[in-house]
Amino acid sequence: MAPYCKAGCASPLASPRMALSEIDLAFVAELVHKRTGIRLDKDKGYLVEARFGRIYERMGMRGVGEFIAYLRQGAPETLVAEAVEAMTTNETYFFRDGAPFEALRDKAMPALMAAKRGDRSLNIWSAACATGQEPYSIALTLREGFPQLADWTVQIFATDIANGILDRARAGLYTQVEMNRGLSPELARKYFAAEGQGWRLREEVRRMVRFWTLNLCLEWPVFPRMDVIFLRNVLIYMDDADKRSILARAHRLLQPGGFLFLGAAESTFNLSDYFRRSEFDVSGCFRPVAK
Repeated sequence: MAPYCKAGCASPLASPRMALSEIDLAFVAELVHKRTGIRLDKDKGYLVEARFGRIYERMGMRGVGEFIAYLRQGAPETLVAEAVEAMTTNETYFFRDGAPFEALRDKAMPALMAAKRGDRSLNIWSAACATGQEPYSIALTLREGFPQLADWTVQIFATDIANGILDRARAGLYTQVEMNRGLSPELARKYFAAEGQGWRLREEVRRMVRFWTLNLCLEWPVFPRMDVIFLRNVLIYMDDADKRSILARAHRLLQPGGFLFLGAAESTFNLSDYFRRSEFDVSGCFRPVAK
């Protein structure tokens, strides 16, 4: 993208920085909610400053206020999309929180394989996959624990709202810091190869996952019925109306004997009667209730 500041414009060092106003914050909050369903609290001005900083500095602007003014005045859609993506939270790491993947291995998978031995198929969805560590952790769990799936039809779907991080997820290339977060040395040696300054996941594991862009608050594509849905650490950023809508749709998509995994701080309480917490609730696992 060409710099916003043309030749001859004032240096950012020569002019006072344009700070974030309450009106600007309200504009950003509305834009982010409209595009993603994420609710931005009124005390998150510092977050807007930090997330937008890299963008407006690259464009030669005097501060966040000038950048937001440009967004208001009809900035290119690519820039608006970049700004919205910058406000999404992409915190993730391999086998995050541990317990959900242990429950998948020890409880969910044995139950599903017994129930589905006839059609020998399995569909799993990672609904907010960020840079891919979650769906790849699922894939590694299956490869390590269930070699008998070799002659099953196994599909792992992975979606996120941000195109940029999905490109990283598809590539399966991670820094040493990312490798050190949750991934055992044994799995690192077995499934990753050094490449440049990073580590690339083996192609046969990457092929297990299909990635595409999805805004959970908008229309969902036509999915097959899912046996497992990982919807972790997403609902905490949304208002109750969006939470209820997403949980209702997840229930319609989930097989009657399926498993829904939410984040450690998330629950269906007062939001949905479609799920009951499982007996291994430390994992944030819920089972669908017939309606």
